[in-house]
Amino acid sequence: MTNTKAGPVPSLVRRVTLLTALYHGLGIHRAAAAAGPSGALKMAYLPKQVNNPYHAMLGQGVMEAAREMGVQARMLGPTTAQALAQEPFIDQLIAERLNAVILAANEAVALLPKVRELIAVGTKIVAVDADLATDARDLFINQASQEGVGRAQMQLMAQLMDGQGEFAILSATVTASNQNAWIYWMLQELRRPAYKNMKMTKVLYGNDDPVKSREQCISLLQNPNLRGIICPTTVGILASAEYVASSPFKGKVHVTGLGTPNQMRPFVKNGTVRAFQLWNPVDLGYLAAYAAASLTKGHISGKKGDSFSAGRLGDYIVGSKGEVILGVPTTFDINNIDRFSF
Repeated sequence: MTNTKAGPVPSLVRRVTLLTALYHGLGIHRAAAAAGPSGALKMAYLPKQVNNPYHAMLGQGVMEAAREMGVQARMLGPTTAQALAQEPFIDQLIAERLNAVILAANEAVALLPKVRELIAVGTKIVAVDADLATDARDLFINQASQEGVGRAQMQLMAQLMDGQGEFAILSATVTASNQNAWIYWMLQELRRPAYKNMKMTKVLYGNDDPVKSREQCISLLQNPNLRGIICPTTVGILASAEYVASSPFKGKVHVTGLGTPNQMRPFVKNGTVRAFQLWNPVDLGYLAAYAAASLTKGHISGKKGDSFSAGRLGDYIVGSKGEVILGVPTTFDINNIDRFSF
């Protein structure tokens, strides 16, 4: 089947201007990375944080696709969602001269020198979850368009609040390009006349740490007029739901955002969370691995219009600026959550 969601997409907001300027004219040489002794392709997935359930599931998808294709793959990375924490792992991957690296960067600018070294040894770079500069990777595998996610999150918050009152945002890290783009589009959606009776009061950051996210949630709840919190991060929404579930705010403050069905199921069933959204992170990793293999084999180059097969997901087309979109986010609620397990 052909995935009609993954084609050329509208220009998305990315924090890439500085990166593009830095890369311009550098003339980075891509040496040829060798396959393993057996001839099998070698790739790795470097997540923002290995102990984040979302990234663990994304890694499962990478491994599933690798097994199907006969590719050697593994997941490695830091236990904290900090850009500098990823650098030692990139050094390791540079030394190994892999065919491809699937990278979920915590911060694109800070990692630029190390990514440049990885490119120089001939490794194909597939950005996933959060984008890099277009000349710092071969493809960006996007879970959904950044505009689509941001607007959908705002629309869901409005439904939960009946279009009335104050809400806040609890994000991951201040430097996460995907989080910042989603928030931008939330605020663009909020400017529409339909939201005239809603007000966004504050954006706080939990650094994708459960303890910090809980603290920030508690801080937001000090506003007596608060009616909702959008958490576009699986760590943040879980920490917030856990706190609100056993607090006087249950049933009074709507918690929503991006979470996994398995994490959020008990909070949907006990009424803490009425609805939330996400795509399937396993499918996102699966798609990224197939894209990486297609790049390495020379079946695609990352140009607009390139097409490739992604196993059980069907065929995909590379869109503008080397972007491939998995699909649209799904809204989970009490009526459908038991149909999903991830």
